[in-house]
Amino acid sequence: MAKKNGAGGKGTPATVALEKAGVAFTVHAYQHDPAAPSYGTEAAEALGVAPERVFKTLVAEVDGTLTVGVVPVAGQLDLKALAAAVGGKRAVMADPAAAERSSGYVRGGISPLGQRKPLRTVVDAGALAHPTVYVSAGRRGLEVELAPAELLRLTDGVSAEISRSN
Repeated sequence: MAKKNGAGGKGTPATVALEKAGVAFTVHAYQHDPAAPSYGTEAAEALGVAPERVFKTLVAEVDGTLTVGVVPVAGQLDLKALAAAVGGKRAVMADPAAAERSSGYVRGGISPLGQRKPLRTVVDAGALAHPTVYVSAGRRGLEVELAPAELLRLTDGVSAEISRSN
């Protein structure tokens, strides 16, 4: 079931949610550099994992409703595709303070799992090409590795092509 690898101490809301659901996962910790220009790229490099397997959690507003987009760190969130994936017309990036308030996490550590207020979630279809993917475990310097199907199930998410290359 749950495997720990450097989680240290008490879990985050994300790891607690995974444990509660009985999902197999691995926690990977790394030394976060506050000067890193990209949290996601930093995680991929620090963990020695291909950037296509490391996903960032972004919060956007689709027609005024906060919505989560989970995309590879090597790409960008396609706001138009995100809106279409949830039946909306227009999407813009959410105010960072609103994203932090809603999720209960700090920017750079927002996890799609264990959010204070569960939001509609869309996971990029590219995640399904991998046996496991990495997403934030709820704080900077901490990632959780799990099967993409479990990520979709636990977030009650949908899969769609919502990323584009940088």
